[in-house]
Amino acid sequence: MIVREVTDQERALYNSVVNHPLQSWEWGEFRKQTGTQVKRIGFYHQGKLTRGFQVTFHPIPHLNKNAGYLPKAFMPDDEQLHALKEVGKQHNALFIKLEPNVAMKVGSPSGHKEITDFLLQNGAVPGRPLFTRYSFHLKLDKPEEELFKNLDSKTRYNVRLAVKKGVEVYENTSQEGMEQYIEILQETTKRQGFYAHTPDYFRKMWDTLGGSGMLRIFNAVYEDTVLVSWIMFIFNNTLYYPYGASRDLHRNVMASNLIMWEMIKLGKREGCTSFDMWGSLGPEPKKSDPWYGFHKFKKGYGGDLVEFVGTYDLVLDPSLYKLFRIAENVRWKWLRLRARLPF
Repeated sequence: MIVREVTDQERALYNSVVNHPLQSWEWGEFRKQTGTQVKRIGFYHQGKLTRGFQVTFHPIPHLNKNAGYLPKAFMPDDEQLHALKEVGKQHNALFIKLEPNVAMKVGSPSGHKEITDFLLQNGAVPGRPLFTRYSFHLKLDKPEEELFKNLDSKTRYNVRLAVKKGVEVYENTSQEGMEQYIEILQETTKRQGFYAHTPDYFRKMWDTLGGSGMLRIFNAVYEDTVLVSWIMFIFNNTLYYPYGASRDLHRNVMASNLIMWEMIKLGKREGCTSFDMWGSLGPEPKKSDPWYGFHKFKKGYGGDLVEFVGTYDLVLDPSLYKLFRIAENVRWKWLRLRARLPF
């Protein structure tokens, strides 16, 4: 086994062996445009690239150290951790955050204990998550009629209502489509008060990914007004729903319900075998949770609730990492307190 950096000439090969859009070559090029360091590592057996990953590195404020981030890579093993430790040392990393793309259906008897024990025994500790631990995965290998039948009754009703009201879904994978998404996203974040990436982030995303075929933009339109705009990813036979935005207009026409159903149909047309809805709450969600509405919406489409391995920090400097976590916890407590202050 040879482990080395992947070359530019191996782009297509690299994409064929990774298993998530955030591990794709195109995503790495986009992250470079945002000023982030990216390192791609390949694993070669008998001269053939068989596995790979890309890790990003980010400066830690007030420390002469970086934090690495490895989202949605393959199942951690000895070879992966050894390579990460080596590349982490090269980039002066305090730790590398791992969020493996390894999921099991909630209620599965096996669970994730074996991989969790392996990580803990090899220098990793539970870390602060960037991705949600749960998501809905919908298998697309069934006929369209059966998929529609598997929607819950309220969701089926809302989809039919949107069609009856005259809502239509169009693709607009273009710079104009990205600008429409940005405009609607700004309305959404102002209304709902959640964090979103900046317009510049999405414009760089379009500049880098717009011609890749991986990124697609869709709008739900009612009476010549775009009510909903979604950015979708298609990568290695899987459909993903990473970004969505909606206007606070004509909510009674159920445009979001229709666009989700149309995305399921899109996945089937594109030959996708599964649909990853990119995050949800856990098996016992609280109605008071601000994300409960998103969870309930996605649940209505008949997918399986799956649980990922979770978030672990592969620690490269244990003494300094302990101080970092203490400071990080104090910072987050202050931010939560500040959010409740009347000034």
